[in-house]
Amino acid sequence: MTAGQSIMVPLFVNGEGMSGGKVHHSIEGHKFLGPARTAARYRFFSVRDEFPGLWPVDEGGVSTVGELYEVPLEVIRDRFMPSEPPELELGVLELDDGGSALVVLLRKEVVESGAGLTDISDRGGWRAYRAG
Repeated sequence: MTAGQSIMVPLFVNGEGMSGGKVHHSIEGHKFLGPARTAARYRFFSVRDEFPGLWPVDEGGVSTVGELYEVPLEVIRDRFMPSEPPELELGVLELDDGGSALVVLLRKEVVESGAGLTDISDRGGWRAYRAG
């Protein structure tokens, strides 16, 4: 790789980063790879009913719907992560097809405190939860 050349990575979004969401502008215009699902290894939470967060679990996990984009690492660093809430951090998740993608996950201390968290794993995704 030469200087100035971007590294493109898959980014899974499942909340306000999805098309039409409040922070989608941070990745808008980048290649949409299609709808996607996580492996059934996560619990899905609403944080203060403001935004969602995923958390990996060893047991009782579900598959959650989202969207997959191909995004340059610089965009994730400079635009996407700064637009995300402080309760979230960058991680790598497993997709239902066995692939991997970058994602924002809940921070461990947020899950451990439980403050403001509602488990919405059985609601069919963020949009379904917000609509219901």
